[in-house]
Amino acid sequence: MHSNSPISDAEMARRRSLAEAVMKDLQLDAMIAQAREDWVGSYVRWLTDIPANNGYPRTVIVHPDRPMTVIEMGSFGGDIDLTDNPVHRGVGRMLTTPSFVSVGYTTGYDAELTVKALAEAGARRVGLLCPGALPHALVAALTAAGLELVDATDALDTVKAVKSAEEIALIAATAELQDAVFAEICDFLRPGVTDRQVAAHAEAAARRLGSDQGIHLGLSAPVGSPSRFLNRPFQTREIAVGDHLSVLIEVNGPGGLYAEIARTMVLGSATDELLAAFETVRAAQDHTLSLIRPGAAPADIAAAHDAWMVARGLPPETRLYAHGQGCEMVERPLIRRDETLALAEGMCLAVHPGYDDGTVFAVICDNYMVTAEGVGPCLHKTEKKIFEL
Repeated sequence: MHSNSPISDAEMARRRSLAEAVMKDLQLDAMIAQAREDWVGSYVRWLTDIPANNGYPRTVIVHPDRPMTVIEMGSFGGDIDLTDNPVHRGVGRMLTTPSFVSVGYTTGYDAELTVKALAEAGARRVGLLCPGALPHALVAALTAAGLELVDATDALDTVKAVKSAEEIALIAATAELQDAVFAEICDFLRPGVTDRQVAAHAEAAARRLGSDQGIHLGLSAPVGSPSRFLNRPFQTREIAVGDHLSVLIEVNGPGGLYAEIARTMVLGSATDELLAAFETVRAAQDHTLSLIRPGAAPADIAAAHDAWMVARGLPPETRLYAHGQGCEMVERPLIRRDETLALAEGMCLAVHPGYDDGTVFAVICDNYMVTAEGVGPCLHKTEKKIFEL
């Protein structure tokens, strides 16, 4: 049994080497990551090529001198030897316990096993990845055990954000998959279907083409009212002639790598206002792309984008309008004022400027690679336009 489109053994080894180098630089005896789901998997899939799912905690301990230890939901007392296991590559041991974040008294079970595994490995100085997002029970148990805790996040983010040739090829394949899903939505969209049916069709198409996980957002509206990105609980509207629908397809593809695309469709003819709004955000995307280059500071790009928008009578950005992607749906660098990680060749960025003036939700989204010269060609091949169906 293998996961869908597993990454190569060579890529697994490359990631392990990067993690080991971080541990050596920080003089760590171990490094810990934990996740509960696949979309923003907090390094778990990147390290093991297997994501967490269903809200069940999956803890990964990286050791400098032995295969990794994984702790996840299972039977009490589970202690499985995974040496040379073809599925759990790079993992030597799996400890299991039936813990659930919805059952409060079980939240310390994973923490107990983590402390046990660290003690048996003789670890004293331990790096944490995104410690502020780790469960309180885990951090409290590590602290109570007297371990020296170090934030290893910045060090690993710096190397994780730069993609290998294999990852770049997988991201391009994900963009191709998303182009195909959007084309299927265009073929499926017609009067009488609901937003939920459109999203379900998109998800089925993505799964059929090789996606494991992700989101399909969009809520139709009459032209003159904004078609905003909303999730399934709100996708109940029936689409009629003359309506428009903005969709966001943000799913992973081969190897679990993410990209995202957004476009707007109209069942009929687009209004001049809708066409002009799209041209504005397309120009805003081009402006941001012109600023992307190795060494550029995301805070400077974000400030320049705000100035560009304000100069045209549009609001400055208060959300996240561009960011890194890889094994995480959203990862560093973020193109906004609080990001400290400079751009580097080999990073993958989703660029999606937009605005909502109460009558139109103007949006565009595509992925690009940072190159030595600046930015590469758009990874998505879907035409940049309002689609009149």
